Amino acid sequence: MEKEKAKGIIEAILFATGRSVKMGELINILELNDKEILEIINEMQEDYKSQNRGIEIARVEDGFTLASKKEYYEYLYTALDKRIKPSLSQASLEVLAILAYNPRITRADIDAIRGVDSYASLYKLQEYGLIEQAGKADLPGKPMTYKTSEEFLQMFGLNSLKDLPELPKYKLDSNRQIVIDEVTCDDFVNQSEIALDGISGDDVDEQGEAK
Repeated sequence: MEKEKAKGIIEAILFATGRSVKMGELINILELNDKEILEIINEMQEDYKSQNRGIEIARVEDGFTLASKKEYYEYLYTALDKRIKPSLSQASLEVLAILAYNPRITRADIDAIRGVDSYASLYKLQEYGLIEQAGKADLPGKPMTYKTSEEFLQMFGLNSLKDLPELPKYKLDSNRQIVIDEVTCDDFVNQSEIALDGISGDDVDEQGEAK
């Protein structure tokens, strides 16, 4: 298949579906291998940049989606409709951050970290499509676990959770207060982990502060 034709087909698929299209789907449709498709998409991404287009192809985990560029959001929001811009409360942002760094975490773990009930925030984040259920944990009672969604990655401009900012190390001092170590290149923890072992339900008070 000619490269220019393949570009047109990919653009049409991404536009028509309005979602993240997996690499496997493109392989089946175009009858090309993943290396060939990735090369074509990389060229398309460069084309969009050089032509100063209003759209771009964003990678979301093992898929691709056609999206408007972030710098044009203020114009798009005005043109699309007059709905109230959705906003997240501080509590919802806290829960979202915990989930982003802890895929497949239970509500009980989230509550233990925050020290307060997180049901309302979890409900709102699911309503916005930013998180989703991730199956039941192998724990007594089989509690449901949660994880961030592809919508979360798209909204925050991330290819995957590996692109999240790294977290600085922390420790609990003699008074059981959280102390952030001096941030250096060696002082970052793995970005996919948050210290669940460092803070338990017994380590937080009713206001969600470390004891």
